[in-house]
Formats: sequence, C-alpha cells, structure tokens
Amino acid sequence: MRHLVLVATILMALGILSGCNTVQGVGKDVQAGGKAIEKAAEK
Repeated sequence: MRHLVLVATILMALGILSGCNTVQGVGKDVQAGGKAIEKAAEK
C-alpha cells in the first residue's frame, strides 16, 4: 500500500511540474504576440 501511495505522489508531482512548464510557455507566447501587436501599432 505504501508503494502505491509513493508512486501516485511522484506521478502527481511530475504532472504538476509539466503543467507549470506548459502554462509558462503559453504566457511567453502571449507576451511575444502582444509585443508584435505593439510594434505593428507604432508604424
């Protein structure tokens, strides 16, 4: 039973970490898009 809890905890931690990386990547993409719009508006 302890092994199952340990494995489940490790899998959840890995899932959370990969989700954070994905959200961070989306944030960078949105930020880059916003900068492109700003540059286009300045012209």
